[in-house]
Amino acid sequence: MKKSLMLVFTLVILWMGDAGAEESDGFHVKERTKRQIPKTVTVTTILEQPFVMMADSGVLEGYCVDLLSELAEALEFNYTLHVVKDGRYGAKDPHGVWNGMVGEIIRKEVDLAVAPLTITAVRENEISFTKPFVQTGIGILLKKETPSEGSYLFGFLNPFSKELWIGIIISYVITSLCLFLVGRLSPCEWAEPSNERNQYTLLNSLWFGMGAFTLQGVEPQPKSASARIIAVIWWLFSITLLAAYIASFASYVTNAKEQTPNIQTFDDLLKQSKISFGTLANSSTFNFFKNSKNPTFRMIYEYMDKRKDEVLVKSFSEGVQRVRESNYAFLGESISQDFVVAKHCDLVRIPEIIAGRGYGIAASLDSPLIRPLSIAILEQFESGNLEYLRQKWWENTCTAEEAHADWVPIQPHTLGGIFLILGIGLALALMVSFIEVVCKSKSKAAQQKKSCCSAFSEEIGQRFGRTENQESLEKVQP
Repeated sequence: MKKSLMLVFTLVILWMGDAGAEESDGFHVKERTKRQIPKTVTVTTILEQPFVMMADSGVLEGYCVDLLSELAEALEFNYTLHVVKDGRYGAKDPHGVWNGMVGEIIRKEVDLAVAPLTITAVRENEISFTKPFVQTGIGILLKKETPSEGSYLFGFLNPFSKELWIGIIISYVITSLCLFLVGRLSPCEWAEPSNERNQYTLLNSLWFGMGAFTLQGVEPQPKSASARIIAVIWWLFSITLLAAYIASFASYVTNAKEQTPNIQTFDDLLKQSKISFGTLANSSTFNFFKNSKNPTFRMIYEYMDKRKDEVLVKSFSEGVQRVRESNYAFLGESISQDFVVAKHCDLVRIPEIIAGRGYGIAASLDSPLIRPLSIAILEQFESGNLEYLRQKWWENTCTAEEAHADWVPIQPHTLGGIFLILGIGLALALMVSFIEVVCKSKSKAAQQKKSCCSAFSEEIGQRFGRTENQESLEKVQP
């Protein structure tokens, strides 16, 4: 027993020693990494909303500026920040010389590039990147379509879909026919078929059904239980439809000024000729389409390459301006497009995103900054600070407009329950009217000492045929 306790005690001591050693080693690695980082780091960036912007006071601000500040505090270094001289991200010129932020890093003019710089294989051959601090892709930025005045002519029909309107018309006709049948069958509505006119003619039945939509009482009023079942069910159906129509129509009128474009995918761009499209010249987006083997993306590249002087822009802001002022679609980073859409309510980004990629902090190939910065970025992600910065700088000012952008006409399945109740009510009314005429036939058969079948046949014949007495009665009446 004592040996077992001693063995357990020894193992616990060894485990605590190993854990302490690992913690100590991790601490020393972190300290050694910090010692490798220069006390003052030179950083280049580029003006791109909302990553880096120039405030009214002349100070740089934005998502990347806040991120750099957090990283500098975590790794205990100072930095100087300036905007790249040529205003470019970084690409090779015809002579193989890199420009932009990538060129400044290669020439050792700066230590870091903290900006929305896309991590690509070509750039990775020349410089090093940290873990991505933002995930993005390629999206399409469009201007919301403004419908012409002619489209409002029959706009009152838009709150319901075409299928729902067809269903309403069919329900109206079927209900009117059922009311006509019930009026003919029920003894309460037509006590003496041979001597009086039935109040529920086909025309009166149609008029009664239409009157329910105006929420007004319409003559003639039903007397029998079967006709009243139809009346109650139809009034309930009508009130539900009116309430749904008014709510949908109010939403439609609010949303009618702006509509989402018909382009929803990259294939749709090629299927139309009204809207031209392009992207940043010599950007990673342009190179993606250039190097892609996908037939659709190759056709997009060929389109832009043939019209590069017309459709390629020099900056993201220029692309956004062209979208707002002309029939132009801008292909670019979806994360930047989301910011523009959040600030400009007349723009929209299509749901489809391709070519998932990330933004990373760049440094030279032999830089000791990459590993500690990558670890610090992961820590920022795990603590939720990156999500906080995202919400801070991508704050949406078009919440109400975006809610209206999702408006669609009411579909049949939305009101399927009320159609089901109407069908059950009509079937019940027909059954009740049939029972009423059967009871009347049995009573008549007992009085006239006939068989029930012959009495039932006579009742049906009187209700759906024109007798000589009825024709004479109509001629005598003034």
